[in-house]
Amino acid sequence: MQPLSRRLSLQFASFAAIGAVGTGVHYAVLVALVSGLGWSPVLATSIGAVCGALTNYFLNYRLTFRSRKRHSEAMIKFMVVAAIGLGINAAIVKYGVQLAGLHYLVAQVLATGVVLVWGFLANRVWTFQGEAQHAEG
Repeated sequence: MQPLSRRLSLQFASFAAIGAVGTGVHYAVLVALVSGLGWSPVLATSIGAVCGALTNYFLNYRLTFRSRKRHSEAMIKFMVVAAIGLGINAAIVKYGVQLAGLHYLVAQVLATGVVLVWGFLANRVWTFQGEAQHAEG
């Protein structure tokens, strides 16, 4: 059996890698809809974000947390965590740029790191509560 810190690190790495896959799905949908079909970028990025979030949910459900919860419970919680993460992201970028005078990309990098940690911890202790130990073993 691995020490808790190692198992937690591996679970976090899985969550982060899946987040990168979800981001890739988001961007692929965005580019396909805008460049391929001539859709509005705002509508296309919104659809892409939903596709990315669903990808993140299903992959984390199966791989990171190895959940057995009903989707009707787990998906709602996962999306609540994602929505809060969106708010955190927007606040960090807004205040990083407006109050701290950061370049928007620097603020975004900081926001991404904070939201990544937020999403992992919130999903581990709330969305998939009780299953985190299962995923570690």
